[in-house]
Amino acid sequence: MARQAPSSMMTALGFPASVDRTYQRVLAQSGREVLWVASAMLSSPEQLMVELRPLLEVGIVRVQDSRVFVDPPAEALARMVARTADASARAGQELAGLAAAIPFLSVSSARPGPGEVHDIQPLDGEISSGGQPVGLIAALIAQSKGDILWLRPDAWRIPREDAMRQVVADAIASGRRSRAIYPVQALHEAKATLVARAQVGEQIRVLPELPTRMFILGSTHAVLPEPLGFVDEPRSLVRQRGLVEALTLLFELMWERASTVPELDLGEARPDLRRLLLLQLADGAKDEQIARTLGISLRTVRRRIADLLIELGVDSRFQAGVEAVRRGWL
Repeated sequence: MARQAPSSMMTALGFPASVDRTYQRVLAQSGREVLWVASAMLSSPEQLMVELRPLLEVGIVRVQDSRVFVDPPAEALARMVARTADASARAGQELAGLAAAIPFLSVSSARPGPGEVHDIQPLDGEISSGGQPVGLIAALIAQSKGDILWLRPDAWRIPREDAMRQVVADAIASGRRSRAIYPVQALHEAKATLVARAQVGEQIRVLPELPTRMFILGSTHAVLPEPLGFVDEPRSLVRQRGLVEALTLLFELMWERASTVPELDLGEARPDLRRLLLLQLADGAKDEQIARTLGISLRTVRRRIADLLIELGVDSRFQAGVEAVRRGWL
């Protein structure tokens, strides 16, 4: 399909007509405070930031010290030319890297040649299928020591959850500690399950999303799907100490990043939405994606973002992330 002939400099640069209109309107307001510009454009500061986002992303519009600064046309064009040149250079480097990677496709199973290394030993572990999951997990717990660490992205949907809770309760009663990370979605879909796990003594935190199931037993065992995901089998049972320690370090990093839900001990399930929202913004998630992940409405997402900007005393989402880190919220 032929590209429509541009009607202005901005549309010639690839921006839609709506962004061109926004640019023309805000150009005359350059240097003024955000509230003033929003008022002049019959908008709220939050909606203004949404409308300016395409221009903010490329630097044609900038917000500094609560004021809006707009490049005049000549400077805007020069900025876009420089960005395009940089992008072309990066693309060339990436293509060169891809070309250099092609010869390695034939050596995906590469290993040292005969005599290059010695004392070769197999990794301690295996990949398996079959068996009864609750019984297998209970046996592993009984044969091990130390903390029990879980990533549980979907476990509440599985009918065996009641039996698994009893296994955890017995382990905690014997003096062991169980820590589990759930996606925030579980607080909406399975509040009763999380409350029940908390009541038997499990420590629970939540993250916006989890990439896979996993559980770790002390420093001796780790079990995760093969490949990673949300299935029972095939599964990898790892006993190699270095690998178990590496997976434990990964869990601890996720645990530190996750949000507590102290209300679970009171039979409630209200996550720290402020922290979860900031984590999503830091990951560059769009409003619609945030709403789906956190299980709240799009209107609530936008209202809470606006409240956050006010609470932090900033004008943009990027500034909110910087200020949240400065305050130790992230």
